[in-house]
Amino acid sequence: MQDALKKPELVVDRPSREEAEEAVRTLLAWTGDDPTREGLLDTPARVVRAYEEYFAGYQNDPVKVLQRTFEETDGYDEIVMLRDIPFESHCEHHIAPIIGTAHVAYLPDSRVVGISKLARVVEIFAKRLQTQEIMTVQVADAIQEALQPQGVAVVIDAVHQCMTTRGIQKQGVATVTSRMTGVFRSQPETRREFLAMIK
Repeated sequence: MQDALKKPELVVDRPSREEAEEAVRTLLAWTGDDPTREGLLDTPARVVRAYEEYFAGYQNDPVKVLQRTFEETDGYDEIVMLRDIPFESHCEHHIAPIIGTAHVAYLPDSRVVGISKLARVVEIFAKRLQTQEIMTVQVADAIQEALQPQGVAVVIDAVHQCMTTRGIQKQGVATVTSRMTGVFRSQPETRREFLAMIK
């Protein structure tokens, strides 16, 4: 399993914006449409700008997000959880949207992190080409490695448009994945408490 805190390395040199726009023109022509018609003239530039937003996670580092922690907790020793974090990602097989929510929790040991940083970590990994299983592991392992808490729990519940709008075309089917580390894996009562909190 790759280190969740490492950014993916590009195997080839990153193409220029002009090359990316030309690739979109090629795909438009491949569909059978005319990329030079008025309605499609600006589409390549728009698609490239959209891709910059969809895949901004490649430019961000979850380590930096989680680095600023606080040791002053006044003895707080219970679960810290963010429930129903909305996210949009894209599957790496069809570049089709994955739309869902993430539930993220950790049991602090000696340090806590600002709660917005947990949502930011979800966003960083969501804004990359993904499979839901890998994203679930990446979010949990990044928090575990950066904060060294007693444990981390992540549940992701999402709808994959590569399944609802193409192929088998089954509407309303959600995929649920989970990753438990530390006490969330080893202590059934802690896991049950987390699962009760997300319902």
